[in-house]
Amino acid sequence: MGDAWYELHDRREGGAAAPSSASLPARCIEPDRDVDDDDAGDGHDILDDEDEDDSNEIERGSHRHRRHHPQIDELDAGRGRSSRHSISASVASFQLYSPDEERAVVRKFDRRLVLFLSLCYMLSFLDRSNIGNARIAGMEEDLQSSPPRDEWYDWSLTAFYISYIAFEWMSLLWRLVPAHIYVSAVILSWGIIASLQSIATSYPVLIFLRTLLGIGEAAFTGVPFYLSFFYKRHELAYRTAMFISAAPLATTFASSLAWLILRIGEAGPIAPWRLLFLIEGFPSVIVATFAWSVIPDTPSSASYLTPREKKVARLRLRHEKTMSSPTQLREKMHGERQASGLRLRELLLVFADYKAWVMAFMFFLTNMAYASLPVFLPTVLKEMGYTRLEAQAFSAPPYLVAFITVYITAWLSDRSKSRAGFVIFHALCSAAGYSVLALARPLSLGHTVRYLAVYPAAMGFFNVVVLTLAWSINNQESESQRGGGFALLQVVGQCGPIVGTRLYPKSDGPFFEHGMRACAAAMLGVAVLALILRFVLAWQNRRNASGEGDTADYVALDNFAGEAESLVESLERTTLMRDRERASFKYML
Repeated sequence: MGDAWYELHDRREGGAAAPSSASLPARCIEPDRDVDDDDAGDGHDILDDEDEDDSNEIERGSHRHRRHHPQIDELDAGRGRSSRHSISASVASFQLYSPDEERAVVRKFDRRLVLFLSLCYMLSFLDRSNIGNARIAGMEEDLQSSPPRDEWYDWSLTAFYISYIAFEWMSLLWRLVPAHIYVSAVILSWGIIASLQSIATSYPVLIFLRTLLGIGEAAFTGVPFYLSFFYKRHELAYRTAMFISAAPLATTFASSLAWLILRIGEAGPIAPWRLLFLIEGFPSVIVATFAWSVIPDTPSSASYLTPREKKVARLRLRHEKTMSSPTQLREKMHGERQASGLRLRELLLVFADYKAWVMAFMFFLTNMAYASLPVFLPTVLKEMGYTRLEAQAFSAPPYLVAFITVYITAWLSDRSKSRAGFVIFHALCSAAGYSVLALARPLSLGHTVRYLAVYPAAMGFFNVVVLTLAWSINNQESESQRGGGFALLQVVGQCGPIVGTRLYPKSDGPFFEHGMRACAAAMLGVAVLALILRFVLAWQNRRNASGEGDTADYVALDNFAGEAESLVESLERTTLMRDRERASFKYML
């Protein structure tokens, strides 16, 4: 392997030559590999099949390039560090690819995978939120019952989120069903249902279709969880931003397209709102056919990667697969086979984690604003005195600005490996914008000031949604816990839109003070919770570093590692000490 390096750190004073593998385990580590049945004596593998291939790659690279690498960690005995940490650091320092190779793989995933998922999410958000544009394009008059009932429109919004919440558990299917099959079926289903809204003859029919639409789109919410299979922890916020930023872009696109369709539809035989649902819904059906070939099931199955890039894509994430669960480590210590897929015990552990509940409640509060403003902003602007066409046109710019700021914030957050500070800042900005809108009547604020206040409100909650999703996934130790934590976040968080869609009854126009005050309080609450959570996570990190926190469950590994030498020699010790090092999980602040 022409670009492989074998990196081995010499811990002895004087820089003596590296010892041979026969002198293990004191100063040298062999690469990880599967233990043969004859050696282990119990017939259970330590690594999965892909890791076995990686280990063979390491071994071939070691024979071809056995030399010291100058850039290796400098934590050694001079600072009084234990030999165990030196062992683990040496294992972690194996390099089987160059930084340029890694960047090339990440860029391909960004261009091919994330951008395609962003397109899908843009269509998803477009199909759920264009009802706000359809309402002022004549839908209200055509579907209203006799006598009229003001709550019909509110129920059409609420019905979507009831089914959306009830089927949030489907986000776990990203780990269980091949992604290319799952995504294609999901997009096709919501595309057909969204298009069928154009033939609704009454509000009850529309409510039924919106309920089905909620089921279809709920199955797509696990994308950030899916992206964690392809990206490292500190890369996830920017990629989540690329995905979520499709929402403000969709709202911008929806408002502009609604303006165009309204102009065309007024002179045509089809009602403008029906044409709107049809034109904005059917593209999802077309995109579903491409998803089958574009969406990879795993990093190493992406068709657009070369064989070498597939190996790099897998290798770069080996140390992201943190063995943090006491159950997993005990099974490995005693030679028990680890189950593939999701682990029920770890999924259930998430529900006992107060940090996951705090994050979920933050998401609930954010979604009160996130889900309500896009579907009510055209109505709010129309109540300010703008015409139907002007209301459609002026709905777009705030979301375009939000689209740009989401990218900037996510990039800064990933670069600084920090989440809390950015969440607090944007939550306060959103709260300030909503506060201005809530005080418009008592302060006699004009239309211009009220319209400008929409910008920080929209920018704030879009950024908080992105960062909260990434922060939640970052702070779950294992893959199963990430899946469970994400499902909890979505189930609790998506209750927010049920509240949010009830905040702007038509009778509250033109200022909608109750809704604006509620959203301002919600975003202020997000800022307070984020600040508290930041201090709690910092405290937990200090406890873990001192051995008093969650990692206390792993103290038995030291004794067992000594016994393992006599059973499976140094290889088992290497694996166990690597997992103990990973067990010291550090929360992202």
